Amino acid sequence: MGDRGVTVSHSHARVFPATGFKSPAGGGHLTGFLGKYLHQLDDKGRLALPASFRRSVGEDGFILVYYQDPALFLYPASAWRTKEVQMMELVERTPEARPSVLALTANALEAVPDKQGRILIPERLQRAAELDGEALIVGMLNRIEIWNPERFEGAVRDSSPESDKHLRKIFSI
Repeated sequence: MGDRGVTVSHSHARVFPATGFKSPAGGGHLTGFLGKYLHQLDDKGRLALPASFRRSVGEDGFILVYYQDPALFLYPASAWRTKEVQMMELVERTPEARPSVLALTANALEAVPDKQGRILIPERLQRAAELDGEALIVGMLNRIEIWNPERFEGAVRDSSPESDKHLRKIFSI
């Protein structure tokens, strides 16, 4: 079974449309993007993705998005299709959301890994995420985040006890 394979023994699996993942029902397993990897950007702005992340999406590729400072988000194309539908519905229901959606889509692009597993990160997106030679590739369950390593360490270090209480609920700590 692949990195994101789902084994389900009952028909009560819950599908999370935003991610394409299914929750395990009756003993299955669910694995999203996990771990962190420090990689170098080459002189052309290409970044090699971990093999496990590439295998997880197959030939579909990714959509690279600059949405939330200070990281880039990399969505599997299948998960991005759901985000597109949600954004179209948002603009139809709430026309004043159009400028925000437009700004987001203007900073999104298709990123298909080459034969060496590299994606191209345009210079403007490298600047936006403050990537300077190296990048930290972080699994965030339904997406991959690409960070400046120092900014990532600062964000994790500065997490509040308030945010930690939510994880304690999940892990019954």
